[in-house]
Parts: sequence; C-alpha cells; structure tokens
Amino acid sequence: MRQAKSELRAAVRQLKQQHTPAQLAGWSSRLLERLEDHPAFRQARTVLAYYALPDEVQTQAWIERWKEQKEWLLPVVKGDDLELRRYTGRQDLRPGAYGIEEPVGQPFTDYDRIDLVLVPGVSFDAAGNRLGRGKGYYDRLLPRLPRARRIGICFGFQLSGHIPTEPFDLPMHEVWTENGSIPPTYEEE
Repeated sequence: MRQAKSELRAAVRQLKQQHTPAQLAGWSSRLLERLEDHPAFRQARTVLAYYALPDEVQTQAWIERWKEQKEWLLPVVKGDDLELRRYTGRQDLRPGAYGIEEPVGQPFTDYDRIDLVLVPGVSFDAAGNRLGRGKGYYDRLLPRLPRARRIGICFGFQLSGHIPTEPFDLPMHEVWTENGSIPPTYEEE
C-alpha cells in the first residue's frame, strides 16, 4: 500500500508541474469563491484552514478577506503534531516548518468550537478519502475535531479514482475543486 501511495504522490507531483502558478492561483480563487456560498461556510463561526504551500489551493488572500467575519485558525507544526492557533492577521505570522507562515500566540484547544475544517491533500477520491504528503499530521488532528465539517480542497487534476486507506483514515464529508463539489459516498453516522 505504501508503494501505491508513493506512486500516486509522484504522479500528482508531475501533474502539478504542468501548471503555472497563475493557473493555480486562478483555480484557487474560483474554488474558494464557490465555497463561499456553501451553507457550512456561511454558518461557520470558527474555521480551521491552512496557509498554502505554492502547489496547494491558495488560501492566504481568501482568509484575509474573511478575517473579520469569522474566527480563523491555522495549524502550526509542533514535532509530529499540528497545534492550532488563531489567525489575527499577516503581521502575526512567522515562517515555520516547511517554510509555511504560521501564527504566533497561544494554542487553541477548544476543538468543539470548530465548525468547519478545510483540508489540503495531495489527492482525494469521490468517496472523500484523502492522500496527504505522508507525515500523518491531519490523520492525528482530524479525530480531535468531532463536530467540524471536513471539506477537502484540491485542484481538479488531483482527483483520483481510488485512494488507498488505512483503518484510522477519516474521509472528508465533501471534496471541492475549482469545478465545485465532488459528492462523496461517505455518510455521517
């Protein structure tokens, strides 16, 4: 299974190299503008998102645009885990692990207050399964967010027919691309 995952990561990495930063930025804007109409986003008070790496859906400007209307949380890499912190503005970010801008300040641990989590991924499938970068950060974080609606976001070319999963993997409730929602077959219990 590890080989299948590593092969899929390599294939998606090659696909990403076929697109310019301007294309990725345009698709990012289109995806996030569509997501603004989602009832889960409109109703959410506390949203966990991420500051993107150059090859991910670019969330930075979008978070900034909505920072006064919602409480935003961003992950901070701490060893093998993600610690959550409030986003208070670009002025309070510092370069962290992997060169990603991370918020300073006190950790946020009131996980039941998180209404929505936007999850990046290397690839997703129609069942809501996610392939990450292989470090397991989100695998360890998502089970701690039982109330949050999990929406995976990626570019359309990152969708796969099937993502190999482990017993501990939590599927997304939905997956979104620049073309809109991919309805997963996952059903809430």
